[in-house]
Amino acid sequence: MRSGTESGGADGAHPGAYLGVDIGGTKVALRAVTGAERVHETAFAWRPRHSAARDLGQLADAIAEVRADLGASFRAVGVAMPATVGPTGHVTAWPSRPEWTGTDLGAALRPLFPEAAVAWADDGDLGALAESRASGCDDLLYLGVGTGVGGGLVVQGEPCPGLGRGSFEVGHTVVELDGPRCRCGRRGCLQAIASGPATLRRASRARGSEASFDDLVAAWGDGRPWAVTALHRTCRALAAAAVGVQELVRPRLVRVGGGFASGVPGFVELVADHVTELGRPGLPPLPVEHALLGGLSSLHGAVSLARLVAQRQTPLP
Repeated sequence: MRSGTESGGADGAHPGAYLGVDIGGTKVALRAVTGAERVHETAFAWRPRHSAARDLGQLADAIAEVRADLGASFRAVGVAMPATVGPTGHVTAWPSRPEWTGTDLGAALRPLFPEAAVAWADDGDLGALAESRASGCDDLLYLGVGTGVGGGLVVQGEPCPGLGRGSFEVGHTVVELDGPRCRCGRRGCLQAIASGPATLRRASRARGSEASFDDLVAAWGDGRPWAVTALHRTCRALAAAAVGVQELVRPRLVRVGGGFASGVPGFVELVADHVTELGRPGLPPLPVEHALLGGLSSLHGAVSLARLVAQRQTPLP
């Protein structure tokens, strides 16, 4: 789990809210939880791509609204990031919003939360951590399918590869050697095949005309061949990635979530079917289930990160 921490002006005893921010390629979700377990959730869609500065301004406006609605400041903030963040805290890659490349994440976030300690980590890693805690399973693989394909792995209750040691980039595992080109420049990455946009592009080509998400879901329900073919390839690619992870580290459970996966009826069951097809003698069956937190796994994980940061800031008695 790639992470970073910046301390604001408050100490760990500040009675404010814990804030989780899940930054995605197309939208941002925020969840604030007070000491009394009052929950405030909101989300907004990014405006058309322009610059990191304009995105940060839009984020600042949303944060100000949450702060005003709560009538409280923030004690600690956890941020789920889909971007690759290097050792210096700078964004090194974010294919969905390349304008952020080179952004000093700490310097960008610190002014938004001057009263709070702030930490960030990979969105897939945080999603896995939240699903592991919610499932009571200490060896869990999480796959989040949305604008991209993220995910995380928890082994013996701890994120793998571990805090500060990089993120679990399952979306960039190669599952088709001659597959489509990924935004990272490589061919056959899971993300290039199984993300929501990749699936819709493939469905549109098979249909012969533009297919929206709603079109795909309706056609899938009607058994239209173009939709069935597109979704089977997506789910088989996800299954291939899950089975590959199973060969290496033996997770006991796979949970599948993310906005795209959660919106397609039978999606998770189709992944499970393909995992069964790809199984081999000698390995125990690998259960595949719906993410307990649906499309909100990374958001809940961000709140958990905020709580962890607050605990670490609190002086021992």
